[in-house]
Amino acid sequence: MSNSGLGVDFSHLALVATSAHTFEATVDFYVSLGLSVVRKVTHDRAQRDIGHENNIVSEAWLHLFATRSENSVTLRIIYVEGKSASKSKGNAIRICLAAQDMKAVKAILKDMDCAFTEHADPKYPVARIATHDPLGNDVFFTPHANTFSIPSSPEIKVEARTEPEVPPFNLDTPVKGGRKNIGILTSGGDAQGMNACVRAVVRMSIARNCRPFLVYEGYQGLVDGGDKIREAGWSDVSGFLTLGGTMIGTARCAAFREIEGRRTGVLNLIKHGIDALVVIGGDGSLTGADRLRAEWPDHVRALEREGRIGREEARKYSSLMIVGMVGSIDNDLASTDMTIGACSALERICESVDAILSTATSHQRAFVVEVMGRHCGWLALNAAISTGADYLFIPEAPPKNGWEDAMCATLKASRDAGKRTSLVIVAEGAVDRQLRPIRANEVRDILATRLGYDTRVTILGHVQRGGAPAHFDRFLGTMQGAEAVEAILRATPSTPSLVIGMLENKITTQPLKEAIELTGQVAQAIESLNFDRAMGLRSASFAKQLTSYKEIANFNPDSKMKLPNEQRLRIAIVHAGAPAGGMNTATRSAVRLCINRGHTVLGVHNGFPGLMRGEISELDWLTVDGWTIAGGSRLGTNRDQPGLQMGAVAYQMQKHNVQALMVVGGFEAFTAVLELGRNRTQYPAFCIPMVLVPATVSNNVPGTEFSLGADTAANVIVRSTDMIKQSASSNRRRVFVIEVQGGNCGFLAVTAGLSGGSTTVYTPEEGVDLTRLQRDIAHLRARYIKELGRSEGRVTLCNENASKIYSTEMIASIYEAESGGFYGARTSVLGHLQQGGTPSPLDRCRANTMAVDSVNWLQARCWDAMHIPNENNVRLPSDQLKRKYFPCVYTDAPQTAAVIGVVGSEVRFTPISDLVVHTDFARRVPRTIWWEASRQLIDILSGVGVDIENGGCVSEYKSCAVDLTADDLMRLYGQHGRLAKLS
Repeated sequence: MSNSGLGVDFSHLALVATSAHTFEATVDFYVSLGLSVVRKVTHDRAQRDIGHENNIVSEAWLHLFATRSENSVTLRIIYVEGKSASKSKGNAIRICLAAQDMKAVKAILKDMDCAFTEHADPKYPVARIATHDPLGNDVFFTPHANTFSIPSSPEIKVEARTEPEVPPFNLDTPVKGGRKNIGILTSGGDAQGMNACVRAVVRMSIARNCRPFLVYEGYQGLVDGGDKIREAGWSDVSGFLTLGGTMIGTARCAAFREIEGRRTGVLNLIKHGIDALVVIGGDGSLTGADRLRAEWPDHVRALEREGRIGREEARKYSSLMIVGMVGSIDNDLASTDMTIGACSALERICESVDAILSTATSHQRAFVVEVMGRHCGWLALNAAISTGADYLFIPEAPPKNGWEDAMCATLKASRDAGKRTSLVIVAEGAVDRQLRPIRANEVRDILATRLGYDTRVTILGHVQRGGAPAHFDRFLGTMQGAEAVEAILRATPSTPSLVIGMLENKITTQPLKEAIELTGQVAQAIESLNFDRAMGLRSASFAKQLTSYKEIANFNPDSKMKLPNEQRLRIAIVHAGAPAGGMNTATRSAVRLCINRGHTVLGVHNGFPGLMRGEISELDWLTVDGWTIAGGSRLGTNRDQPGLQMGAVAYQMQKHNVQALMVVGGFEAFTAVLELGRNRTQYPAFCIPMVLVPATVSNNVPGTEFSLGADTAANVIVRSTDMIKQSASSNRRRVFVIEVQGGNCGFLAVTAGLSGGSTTVYTPEEGVDLTRLQRDIAHLRARYIKELGRSEGRVTLCNENASKIYSTEMIASIYEAESGGFYGARTSVLGHLQQGGTPSPLDRCRANTMAVDSVNWLQARCWDAMHIPNENNVRLPSDQLKRKYFPCVYTDAPQTAAVIGVVGSEVRFTPISDLVVHTDFARRVPRTIWWEASRQLIDILSGVGVDIENGGCVSEYKSCAVDLTADDLMRLYGQHGRLAKLS
């Protein structure tokens, strides 16, 4: 319980009895006054009270459930063995209770034969009442609410106060234009992550002192009205995060297509007092919502004219604000990098195809897999990259005429190189250049007839929509849901309907009409055979992914991509640091791209120690086959640095004529590349282009917002949290403190905590102290008391380095010791589970993009540096290697040792020397924390500091959305420009 007006946090008031008789009498006294016995127990032998000298024989917990949670009272009455009964009057506690019926209070006190006095109240006609409980504490009754002093610990006594009244603390958050009533509906095809959106909108609405209403069964529920539109409470969306589909339903509605149906929907909204509507669905659903808003004034006038609403209602509900979020597994909204559900659908596809490949390999079969995507090939393209598919068909880039011959030649080349399987991915909307559909069965017949392959077809269908949402969809849906509420609160009647999207890794608000029009132009461009325009309406990364996929998908020994001999390079790849999902995928993509271009790729085994020992071998096409889905590090990795063995590293690099170096790893790899660059003056072998591909579950490498492996680890944490929370919920009274990795970076704890529904998180950036623990324990106690018999399981995520003092075990022990018996606490350490397993599709796709761009960058830097240096300008100690051993690639320019990073949706190369000032080397983290905005949502959405029953929140949410205009969208997609506001 919290008395925030006084700045004092507390959970209960303890009353101490020194005899069994007074203990029972005190319990009876407060029960008669209306408090409920939550727990009452007599111990077989006296229990030592943790932190105090009391030996407790019996204890009872009583609670007064007030209409506002901050006015509720919890009493702990304990019978203490061997304690003196003497008590000074100065130590008596004064308890002030508000009672609406003072006559009833007097009647109860008379029935208990309890003496009392009445005192006139100058502010009210009803007198106040004063009495004593059996322990001698003063108990006052007033006809109006008071905020009273209360101890922050069970054993701290409060002195009597001459002025018990304190102005009550108001949790209500000011809302511009009055309190909003926000309707929420899901429409169109379901998508994983929709429930996370609904949960975020409901809870954020309550925290922002708005009233949320759930509209069941989509637009059909809007037309039907009645119990299809219901006000939502906090607990109504408990458990939503883990569930696929939409728990509030979606349905096709023919009535809503007619004007009278929409008018009925307007009437139902007005009757429920709803003045803003959040719609989660595809482009058709959002178009319908925008149309409803455009017609709204006409509908209101018609309803008033027909007498179905009054003049005051017509005036009050003269406008409707619409905010949309795109729930679509196709990822087909043109003005956003990712839609809710797309990542989870991609994960379902990859899970299925990964399983198919094992049986395909056994029988040397070919498989043709059809995935969803009517006008958008995002799912098919990313599935092909993530699974190592041999061929791909998508709507935006139809194959050239004669594609049948090209496909057969490509697949045959891979089989001739020794590959045992063939995999073709077909988007359901795939067409040729005459718009003739390309079907999976047709592709199967071609492979069977022309190549004689044993070919099977798998149509994944609605499997792609099902299952629990992936980490990223929960994260995205939660962030967008919170920003939808903020957009409503900022809106005025002139604000256009908005859609919440994501560009450059930033949540955005965009004009809905223009965003939908851009999306519609893709289908129009395909129908008019303008395929270049269709590709142009997709993000720049989409076209780049397609180009890189085509270049690395298949073995092309006689490829036109082969470079002249003088431009071919010897590129070494080494893994450093802890293993992370995506390391092998990046290596595979780099190897295959290099081989197709004629480069030689050297694999360094077992990190830098392996490089020192000369454990180097040439990698070929088949060696890396299957590495796409392989977790860990196939080359081997460790945390050792070049250190004092620089000479050995330089020797091996010169011996093997390494002309470019790609290092894949985490912070250890970062410091290793930095060290190699700093030693260029001593070792000419290091005067070559070097690039670091960040790969670490901690996501703590400077120069990038995402490292390979972080998404895989977050998915492991979220799935583990789901299972642990299920166990905790079954017990009804259990909290788990889960320790996660991350070193000194709280990224994993925060992002997985938000998508996993953690009650709170402990990170190194914030630290842990007693004040914080006291707040969290008070919140847990309040919720478990309120939810007696129907409590949900709860989890808290704790970063492994959150505190040097408060370990995971200690936090759990403190939780349990201060629980008052209302819940138990357990720990779970996920450990190296987070570094293993199959890489997530997002990590596989990022690995491919980073690897391809890194090879292109190394290539360009090497070609720029292909010159023989003037020996007179190179100063070497007498014992160093002489002129004739210099490689043909030579550069000591600082910009040729770089980190490739994903910043927004852009891939950047930053000189590693420039990142030194942005790095905290002592803590091994970058100084800039881009994910801070998501931290504030964890506490709010778990109810910390929120008046769950009445609305309002003690902490202010700082919106992180970037507002885009129609002109901004035109600059991005019409002119392919960049926006400073997204930088």
